[in-house]
Amino acid sequence: MFSTSRGIAFVLAVSIALLLVAFLSLIDEVGSVVLLATGALSFSISYLIIHLSLEFLVFKEISNIYNVLEKIQRKDLSFKGVKKIKTSLPPLKSIQTNINEYAAAKNREIETLQKNETFRKEFIADISHELKTPIFAAQGYIHTLLDGAVEDHSVRGKFLKRAAKSLNNLENLVQDLITINQIESGFIRFHPIHFDLRETLLEVIEQLEGKAHKRGIRIHFQHVPEESYFTHADREKIFRVLQNLISNAIKYNKEKGEVTIQLKSHKNHLSVKIKDQGMGIHPEDLKRIFERFYRVEKSRSREKGGTGLGLAIVKHILEGHKSTISVSSIVGKGSVFSFDLPIGIGPVGLEKKT
Repeated sequence: MFSTSRGIAFVLAVSIALLLVAFLSLIDEVGSVVLLATGALSFSISYLIIHLSLEFLVFKEISNIYNVLEKIQRKDLSFKGVKKIKTSLPPLKSIQTNINEYAAAKNREIETLQKNETFRKEFIADISHELKTPIFAAQGYIHTLLDGAVEDHSVRGKFLKRAAKSLNNLENLVQDLITINQIESGFIRFHPIHFDLRETLLEVIEQLEGKAHKRGIRIHFQHVPEESYFTHADREKIFRVLQNLISNAIKYNKEKGEVTIQLKSHKNHLSVKIKDQGMGIHPEDLKRIFERFYRVEKSRSREKGGTGLGLAIVKHILEGHKSTISVSSIVGKGSVFSFDLPIGIGPVGLEKKT
């Protein structure tokens, strides 16, 4: 009876009515009809006031608090946090608001930990596989040589070259891991300077022309010769971004395809677009291609080499320049990667400044 607002309200209302009737009965002028009416009226009013007060100010809030606590016990944190507490709120309402905010904060913390745990497991699995591939390959070639193949000069040279290639892949993987870890940890500093982005692109194209020629791929560099393409950025890191994107455009292009590089000057920025004629990327893969070790076609990607970290490094470098890497792709027709850099000062501007 005392566990509900009605029971408590009934007992308290009866007590109030009886006390009031007992007090009025001491007055001689008050008759029995008045006492009865006073008792009934005082009981009704007291019951309603006490019941409504307990129901909406106490029991309802306590019930909400228990509901939140039960959800926390069941690890069901599917509720939203509330706004900041106002000092005018009743104590129980404040307690409920505090619990909701605490539980919502813990919910966000748990979600972050779960994501980090999932990422950690995936990362360990990926890095284990990526390290295992070149190590086992080099190990197999070396053990074969130790088992007697070293005496065969033709086999020895071939196996040593393959082992060296596997170890080079391993070194590249470790270097990329170190680079991306340093960028994410903030250990690598960006050193922006004014430089000609067109010259940097031409340097990258010249470096990769041999690789493109082996596959019969033509590289088209589209720009306006009379335009100025000076930017303010970290040249070494932007060189790596261009190197990675153009190399991928060659690597994943179709045989005897084309790579088109567009450099345009706008009012406040320079834009770079790198287009290939490869197989394209499926829409479900587009959101994940900048993740560590994510490969659209795992078997083909490993055959073509690479560490699976290149696009992740590109993304972090451009984010460090307050820019973003964008990608659009049509399956069967190719992909386009693009990014922007701020306009810099040309040689004339530098001379005037000095």
